[in-house]
Amino acid sequence: MSSNIEANKQHAIEFYDMMFNQCKPRQAIERYVGDHYTQHNPHVADGKQAFIDYFERMAKEYPGKKVSFKRALSEDQLVVLHCLQEWPGDQNYAGIDIFRFDDSGKIVEHWDVLQVIPNHSENNNSMF
Repeated sequence: MSSNIEANKQHAIEFYDMMFNQCKPRQAIERYVGDHYTQHNPHVADGKQAFIDYFERMAKEYPGKKVSFKRALSEDQLVVLHCLQEWPGDQNYAGIDIFRFDDSGKIVEHWDVLQVIPNHSENNNSMF
């Protein structure tokens, strides 16, 4: 079981890197996603083609966007990535993405939460 957990963690990172940093959402879907893909982000419709359409549009509208991975946690069939999303413009985001894998090691479900990184903080702690 632990090898699947570690493989799922690595595949979640590779999937996210391919679709976000490399701007290859179709290839990411083909390589890492199962037959059905359930999306919980309210800005993206369910299904693989909706995901591809959304991230192909993001690649055109925001060239130079990138994500860096700060933490990756996994348990059973879930992987959580804690990420810094850097977007062209004046706002970057701290994000948590949760991926659920099927028994074949393919991503079948996704949740995310994003928070704008503020210019000022009431404490001296980093968001990462």
